[in-house]
Amino acid sequence: MINDYTSTSGNGRISDRLLTFVESQLDRERYQEQHWEGGYAEYLDLVQANPAVMRNAYQRIYDMILSHGWEKIRRFKQDIIRYHFFSDPFEEGADGIFGLDNPLMRLVDVFRSAAEGYGTDKRILLLHGPVGSSKSTVARLLKKGLERYSRTDAGALYSYTWLLDEHAGPTGMGCEFPCPMHEEPLLLIPAEAREPVLETLNQTYAEMGGRGKLLLKGELNPFCRKVLSDLLRHYDGDWSQAMRHVRVRRIILSEKDRVGIGTFQPKDEKNQDSTELTGDINYRKIALYGSDSDPRAFNFDGELNVGNRGICEFIEVLKLDVAFLYDLLGATQEHMIKPKKFAQTSIDEVILGHTNEPEYKRLQSNELMEAFRDRTIKIDIPYNTRLDDEVRIYQRDFGPRRVTNVHIAPHTLEVAAMWAVLTRLEEPKKQGLTLLQKMKLYNGKAIPGCTEDTVKELREEAPREGMGGISPRYVQDKVSNALVSPQAIEERTVSPFMVMNELESGLSHHSLISDEDVKRRYRELLAVVLDEYEDIIKGEVQRAISADEDAIKRLCQNYIENVRAYTQKERVVNRYTGKEEGPDERLMRSIEEKIDIPETRKDDFRQEIMNYIGALSLDGRKFEYNTNARLYKALELKLFEDSRDTIKLKNLVSSVVDDATQAKIDVVKQRLIRNFGYNESSATDVLNYVASIFARGDHKGE
Repeated sequence: MINDYTSTSGNGRISDRLLTFVESQLDRERYQEQHWEGGYAEYLDLVQANPAVMRNAYQRIYDMILSHGWEKIRRFKQDIIRYHFFSDPFEEGADGIFGLDNPLMRLVDVFRSAAEGYGTDKRILLLHGPVGSSKSTVARLLKKGLERYSRTDAGALYSYTWLLDEHAGPTGMGCEFPCPMHEEPLLLIPAEAREPVLETLNQTYAEMGGRGKLLLKGELNPFCRKVLSDLLRHYDGDWSQAMRHVRVRRIILSEKDRVGIGTFQPKDEKNQDSTELTGDINYRKIALYGSDSDPRAFNFDGELNVGNRGICEFIEVLKLDVAFLYDLLGATQEHMIKPKKFAQTSIDEVILGHTNEPEYKRLQSNELMEAFRDRTIKIDIPYNTRLDDEVRIYQRDFGPRRVTNVHIAPHTLEVAAMWAVLTRLEEPKKQGLTLLQKMKLYNGKAIPGCTEDTVKELREEAPREGMGGISPRYVQDKVSNALVSPQAIEERTVSPFMVMNELESGLSHHSLISDEDVKRRYRELLAVVLDEYEDIIKGEVQRAISADEDAIKRLCQNYIENVRAYTQKERVVNRYTGKEEGPDERLMRSIEEKIDIPETRKDDFRQEIMNYIGALSLDGRKFEYNTNARLYKALELKLFEDSRDTIKLKNLVSSVVDDATQAKIDVVKQRLIRNFGYNESSATDVLNYVASIFARGDHKGE
């Protein structure tokens, strides 16, 4: 594309055409809006028109999450709010979180409570869970969302710059000194004059649908407090004259620019220094200002200073030195930090940490950390236990848009996800219920004899489910290995068997699993997954063989005619002989047995079918062969059984196949490709594998 906009002249300069194109892609008007500057009086007019610009950090984050919308879903007799924000609307789902609606709902509830001023704004939010459970992703989304939200009109916020002389004195206005902590400009209003201002703003804020009350807590940071004090002294206490030195500007929160978003990662305990959180003395300026206690000789660039007005993330927070944790106590409860050689300084930010299970257990056993535990709200972020959502995690990384040079056979990611979820589930205590069935129940599938109450009971009996098991990262690594294996490169196809082999072989040197009993259990679960996969592909081959729509229609029509005659106690006209005969009991039972309808229930089932047809007729709808799911499945299985001997699928394992059989097999193969997403190679492999099962006589009902 660049060649369309460039041309090279004799001196080799880029053409004006390219410059014009680049300029056309930029929104200068929007840039000017996002970098607005004005006097203090202008800002007072602005905040009076839109008081939301002075929201605190918790209010801003809560509104940010809601701004992307939400939906209420009903699952297992529980209302769940799904917030679209956590699907990552910024980068097409690159950091989207799947299957954790409940934990995320609890997190947003904390933000809501804090936004309303109910006390949770005085706590550290601690995301707790096993490795790879999306704790860092949640934090990354919140930071990313704040950056984007601060660029919108709804998320606009402002700070200020001092116009002073070159030594930050009050005698001139030629040099700019930005507020080092990006504070709210209204903090410049003296404490005794704030109440009536807040009363007016809150009235407007409530009328605009604002949540909670707008508060103006705390004082200016030491630098700005000294500047304001010097100005008031210079102007003999005239506050309005001092405000002439203030230039209000809109700020954009940015982690890279260290504005409103801080991130702290623990390092070697011996080298940790609390100045990394609260700032440090600028020794180069001591000579200029004469004292190391002059705030002009101090850098307010600690992570807690940087995170003011936004969020500060603490990676592996419980690995912090105890002295650091003490700093966090005041930062959360009193919203104050203590820079070296200065009085306590107000902050307004969300403090978010995350940690894993061993570190949290160590915290619980440390009696000296009671104060820290008391100021912490723990939110469990477990592994996903819903199969469909686990599949979506791997589809994001290995879907058609990401993997273009290798065909990933159908169910490859599904079997990997199935195994991962099974390792995270606890064995059900309900008699007769298998772990595989439990997984299906969690995934919303119907299991005979189980209801929504059953699922609720299963969850209640295993409250820590999802806090252990295999990490998605392990599965992603093994799928990646399969994708670059010599077999995949040669055949340009990755099959479920290749991935399952990688999953199993990797267990022997898994860095986080040392217990041989656990490894043995995980290998046994791979065998469970293999059995389920065999059932899946046998079903697909059966449907491909019985996919003759006309044949199913004829079989369905024949069955319905016989059922009608049976329920009405009538006779059926034989289409070949023309004679009246009794209903074909053998035909009806051969179909009903395919879906496990016992002899004692056949009358009820047949009457249900007739009632169903009658109800459709009353609604003006026509009964079709695929209208009733259970009957459709029975018809498919019956047709497959009738067709199997004709196609002679077992002959596939033989080296000699006659032309007629091969032609029929090719038809089935094309149906697998067209209807189920296989390619030529994977369809052949599946047919061969299913044929070998039939040849062994291992299939159900053989």
